Amino acid sequence: MKKFLTLLLIFITGVSAFAAVKQKAGGISDNELAVMSISIDEVTKKIYSGVFLSPTDTSALIGIKLKLDDNMLQSPDVRYTPLYYKLGKIYQKRGKRQEAIECYQTIIENFPDTALAPKAAYELKNMGINVVVPQKTIEEEE
Repeated sequence: MKKFLTLLLIFITGVSAFAAVKQKAGGISDNELAVMSISIDEVTKKIYSGVFLSPTDTSALIGIKLKLDDNMLQSPDVRYTPLYYKLGKIYQKRGKRQEAIECYQTIIENFPDTALAPKAAYELKNMGINVVVPQKTIEEEE
């Protein structure tokens, strides 16, 4: 019986470790993206209604940005585009110019074929930033 329980424990531990590695390799889950989007939307509502952001709100935004940036290094995913755009708008409204620029540039550089790329370019141009849209090579077009 002890051997069975030991093997069962080893199996469960292995499955848990495999699931964690698979999750990390696959980027941010759909559920995590939904939670992040809701958090960003709640902060956006506060900003547009003139409410000051709490330290918790600011911490949440920083955490979301860090998680997106970490995952972009590992596995860029077009699903991150709306979150980067929303973060850019929040940073822009808060007067955090450099952070807004980084969010918009991430969209243009990594997801130029999305519907939000022209909007990000527009925001950058309105901020006085010279926007250079990456050109596709012949191999990328094929």
